Amino acid sequence: MTTPGRGLHGHVLETLGPAITAGEYPPGSVLRTDELAQRFEVSRSVMREAVRVLESMHLVESRRRVGVTVRQKSEWNVYDPQVIRWRLAGADRPGQLRSLTVLRSAIEPVAAGLAAKHATADQCAELTECALGMVAHSRGHQLEGYLVHDVAFHRVILNASGNEMFARLGDVVAEVLTGRTHHEVMFEDPDPAAVTLHVQVAEAVRAGDAVRAEHLTREITVGALQELDILAP
Repeated sequence: MTTPGRGLHGHVLETLGPAITAGEYPPGSVLRTDELAQRFEVSRSVMREAVRVLESMHLVESRRRVGVTVRQKSEWNVYDPQVIRWRLAGADRPGQLRSLTVLRSAIEPVAAGLAAKHATADQCAELTECALGMVAHSRGHQLEGYLVHDVAFHRVILNASGNEMFARLGDVVAEVLTGRTHHEVMFEDPDPAAVTLHVQVAEAVRAGDAVRAEHLTREITVGALQELDILAP
């Protein structure tokens, strides 16, 4: 998954990427690199580098004698963390959050069940530490601190599943949780029931109880969807 670098081409991407994902350049639109280079006051080589990154995300494609064409939405790499970030910053944030949360609800409970079977002692200890960190930051409007431990918790679950496909979704889940917090699609303090569920998941994984770990994680994802009904209908 691609993350745009800093510097001039990064500046171009942070303007052009969100514009494409927001529909300001509809599919089929042709972008002229020379015109864009002038607009952003960058060299052609910088503009080409930015286009290469957009191509890696499948947002655009370059054609000789045509130019850079915006691809159909169905062709975008919607799992790219940067594409997720751009879409969450746009007008379709509620739809994007819901789509990603449904994805989580399909994957994470199964991953938690597998983690209960495969997690190492170190992973169990890390999971417990993350859960306790969430508890410690669950009051007093400490959402940024809570987010750090929440992201780490779900990364451990996905990694501990032993399934490399699930593990690669760690960045996707991180973007969902981060976007939800930074775009204020969260209550001022996390739901106490959800915090408790995370602690219980850590306990179930440590105990090797796959059925309970999966069930509890499903409750977490159902709760996340219910929050969206309230905060981002």
